Amino acid sequence: MKNSRFVFDKITKLFEQGLISSRDLTTELITILKSKRDEIVFKMKLVSKDEFEVLSKRVDNLEKDIQKLKIQKKKKIKQVKKS
Repeated sequence: MKNSRFVFDKITKLFEQGLISSRDLTTELITILKSKRDEIVFKMKLVSKDEFEVLSKRVDNLEKDIQKLKIQKKKKIKQVKKS
């Protein structure tokens, strides 16, 4: 009982001194969680939504270019065969 009283007194003193407030705890918790999230994202080598959209547009453009080149190649082959 004496030990629990001691712990309770220490916690009360901390609250009284203003060292711990609920806002500080929540902001600290949020900061810790964000840093852990960032670590996980970095380890998984994930990209942001904006980066993904840019990369997907680039891939689409490259696929269109490939299709155009294939069509041009077929036309050249047909012209050579006719000659």
